[in-house]
Amino acid sequence: MELQLFDTYQREVRAFESIENNQVGLYSCGPTVYDFAHIGNLRTYLFVDLLKRVLALNGYDIRHVMNITDVGHLVSDADDGEDKMEKGARKHKESAWDIAKRFEAAFFDDLERLNILKPTIVSRATEHIQEQIDFILSLEEKGFTYITDDGVYFDTSRQDNYGFLARLDKEGLMAGARVEVNHKRHITDFALWKFSGDTERQMEWESPWGKGFPGWHIECSAMAEKYLGPLFDIHVGGEDHISVHHTNEIAQSQARHNTNMANYWMHGYFLQLDKEKISKSGKSLTLEQLIQKGADPLSYRYLTLTAHYRSHLNFSWQSLQSATNALTRLRGLVSEWKRGSKEDKLPHAEYQQRFYDLINDDLNLPGALALTWELAQSDLESNVKLSTLSYFDQVLGLNLMESTIELDIPQEVIELAEKRLLARKNKQWSLSDELRDEIESAGFQVEDTREGYKIKSKKVELGE
Repeated sequence: MELQLFDTYQREVRAFESIENNQVGLYSCGPTVYDFAHIGNLRTYLFVDLLKRVLALNGYDIRHVMNITDVGHLVSDADDGEDKMEKGARKHKESAWDIAKRFEAAFFDDLERLNILKPTIVSRATEHIQEQIDFILSLEEKGFTYITDDGVYFDTSRQDNYGFLARLDKEGLMAGARVEVNHKRHITDFALWKFSGDTERQMEWESPWGKGFPGWHIECSAMAEKYLGPLFDIHVGGEDHISVHHTNEIAQSQARHNTNMANYWMHGYFLQLDKEKISKSGKSLTLEQLIQKGADPLSYRYLTLTAHYRSHLNFSWQSLQSATNALTRLRGLVSEWKRGSKEDKLPHAEYQQRFYDLINDDLNLPGALALTWELAQSDLESNVKLSTLSYFDQVLGLNLMESTIELDIPQEVIELAEKRLLARKNKQWSLSDELRDEIESAGFQVEDTREGYKIKSKKVELGE
């Protein structure tokens, strides 16, 4: 099957065709580095990583650009409210510049722990102020801007198709809007440059319109154009970007270049905690908090594979425990196969093709994960399973081939297992249960088999 991807702009699954043969220009919206990323944020970056891995398996070379929003992003994600960087600086009692560096570093640590491939280019908003000013100047020359007492705004009334990505009812919004829309002429207009005014700011720059800072949306349009050109292949982000951020990016690019910026727009859906959206300002969990409870970061990666990127995933400690147990079991099987393999073999052709078809069907990773377990439980030779799973793991990203579980079983545990085997033969079931509990207290599990028993490491139990 050729690669098929869901395009939010067209609202349909489309066959993927790159602008240049074997080359893909990919832009993803990165973090606003005013605090730690939460696991809901990280689900989006895992989705981007899976997309990149699938593209690579299809033979594409990927130029991936990701921005770092380290200035000018207001709390409401709109044009009013408090700057998130200023808020973070106050919360952590550091300068805005220092927290930007600290939380950017923490973000990339999280990506590494989740085995997420690094972007080709990381572009920081603070390092591209001139590109943003130049972009605004070009919009001004084309008549798409106006100036108020608090900034330079984009006039959405100039575009008949504004909001198509989100299927916005522009006329309905206008009719339902209150007379008071602050500094804007229309409710859908948005800031390109905000003036500092009388507020003391740590991050501000001189511009042709006065001292201030860029709006949120202009940074992505300017930086994507610099590194990928006025039209590139795929733009990705979270579903919350559809109605405002990505809608406004498209408006800017249509005004300047008469393009939709990207040929494909893709969006990952929310992770939910108790069926509520996870956010930095509300309910949230960080990757570090999962680790402190005893979770392996790749267990969280495994958990995200169980749901399609275009469906909401509800997080619970129980679901993470299940993912942890499944990953532990899979690693144990890989270790067994390694011990039983005598020579390398090619991946199994049928399984390889089925996996390829699944991931090319709009990244059907839940199906691919189910196929992984079908492979694991098959009667194929160990070395065939290993080579086939190695092929799968190019996309799954679970580092399964690095799994080497060599148990150092203490002699006293072996003796307990032997006593338990004898107790079972003599039908001393209470004694057998007591010995099993002693084995588990020592950190091991005993599994009964037709040949006798097998000793394994105890399942990881996450903390409360």
